[in-house]
Amino acid sequence: MNVFAEFAERVRAIVRGLDLAADLTDADLARVVVEPPRDPDHGDLATNAALVLAKPARMKPRDLAEKIAQGLTADGDVETVDVAGPGFVNVRLKSIYWTKLLAQILESGRDYGRSARGAGVKVNVEYVSANPTGPMHVGHCRGAVMGDALASLLAFAGFDVTREYYINDAGVQIDVLARSSFLRYREALGEEIGEIPSGLYPGDYLIPVGKALADAHGDALLKMDEAEWLPIVRDAAIDAMMALIRDDLATLNVRHDVFFSERTLHAREGGKPSQIDEMLEELRGRDLVYEGRLPPPKGQLPEDWEDREQTLFRATDYGDDIDRPLKKSDGAYTYFAADVAYFRSKYLRGFKQMIYVLGADHGGYVKRLEAVGRAISGGDAQVIARLCQLVKLFRGGEPVRMSKRSGDFITLRDVVEEVGRDPVRFMMLYRKNDAPLDFDFAKVTEQSKDNPVFYVQYAHARCASVFRQAAEELPGLDLSQAGLMKADFSLLDDRGELDLIVKMAEWPRIIDSAAEAHEPHRLAFYLYELASALHTHWNKGKDLPKLRFINAEDSQLSLSRLALVRSIATVLASGLSVLGVDAPEEMR
Repeated sequence: MNVFAEFAERVRAIVRGLDLAADLTDADLARVVVEPPRDPDHGDLATNAALVLAKPARMKPRDLAEKIAQGLTADGDVETVDVAGPGFVNVRLKSIYWTKLLAQILESGRDYGRSARGAGVKVNVEYVSANPTGPMHVGHCRGAVMGDALASLLAFAGFDVTREYYINDAGVQIDVLARSSFLRYREALGEEIGEIPSGLYPGDYLIPVGKALADAHGDALLKMDEAEWLPIVRDAAIDAMMALIRDDLATLNVRHDVFFSERTLHAREGGKPSQIDEMLEELRGRDLVYEGRLPPPKGQLPEDWEDREQTLFRATDYGDDIDRPLKKSDGAYTYFAADVAYFRSKYLRGFKQMIYVLGADHGGYVKRLEAVGRAISGGDAQVIARLCQLVKLFRGGEPVRMSKRSGDFITLRDVVEEVGRDPVRFMMLYRKNDAPLDFDFAKVTEQSKDNPVFYVQYAHARCASVFRQAAEELPGLDLSQAGLMKADFSLLDDRGELDLIVKMAEWPRIIDSAAEAHEPHRLAFYLYELASALHTHWNKGKDLPKLRFINAEDSQLSLSRLALVRSIATVLASGLSVLGVDAPEEMR
């Protein structure tokens, strides 16, 4: 149950019942929100209703707030109501409301907070989509975690999610990969190849590819012209690189449902047109392309710029800065043409939201992707782009050197193998995706409050330790789900205990708001706050024994408090699961 959504509707009902000088529309009322107050001392809930409705209601905000406060005072679940500042309304709920909510949380288990907001809408989340030319590097890491966690979040919020990887296997870089692999093939046959020539990939990861080619073909490829061996080596290298990429992603527990090959967009089988051909024909039929000339780009002209008539997509009609060419001077399709055909493929597969998780260097692609989405779908589908800023690696404050294995970059596997999957995933989500991130190997492995992933996981382990202690000190107490549901929750009357329930009440709201904004980092922030609330209450119990979760002299109070602890552990485990992070029972 989303407490904040429920009370927002109660506030709207109160406003609808007021005798106002002007009628309020549904659009006006939709602006009413109820959220946690910035200062918990002000209450459990706060609403902006008077501030956003004062103008259309033709009233002073403070006067309208007083009327809303009167209505809330009559609510049986409300203990106190205060009007603050220019018209904020702060509400404190009765303890019995929160203890009833605790019973619902406990009964719901890991499904607490699961939402129907998505209503089964089909969403495609495309992330990573790195060129299959080598192992994953740390630059891919943040987008991989962001995309994977976002997909999990949307699924938890009720969307029908497909996780997709777009394999860029049709470009010039793939021929470079093939030639680099062929060089390693010659090396595997005993040839001294010397220093890797400029323009080829130098990493040691291609040595096994060369050996596999030698095992499969012997020296037969050496007897062929490049036109003959290039497609053979290309296919083998792509397969090897995708296997490497899948393996790298698996170390981070990142998965995809679909691996979509760019080459399938260009393929013409049995004389049939390719998907790009079909896309262009459709655009022509809808007058979305034309033959024309582009103005020269500002500044120094690129060497490959041509002042010629081209087949152009009417991108500016849909919000882009310039119309986009679909064909090169030699008649071959541009990369952008493949992007358009790829979006069309997604749309034809029934997706209503296409989410692209991109590196910060792809910011220039966003407008054109949005234009493609509006044009192809006629506004029926939405393109959402989320950019991930760079990650800088440090060890004790010093920059980390490059990996020898990769040749010129730090691999994702290097990072995961050094600190573990959980610290990498959590810390990649502990900043908003469009904010730069400093990742320090030393800090993410230290056991302190300053290490967020440790702090949150330790909170879950602490909950588990409470139950182990309870089993020893109160051996006759039924600690099963059914046993905990029989607890007398009204015994939880300490403000700290109620504050823990209030904090858990925020979880469904966090899920809905994070899903709507496509911001999984909000979950990481919330889990840290919940963990902090638990640790704070635990520490109070050190000084005040009466607040401890286990009281050997009062088994019924202990059972109630253990129900509270189990609920906290469940929310922590649920949130960590959405983020793809383990919830340990013990910390070693």
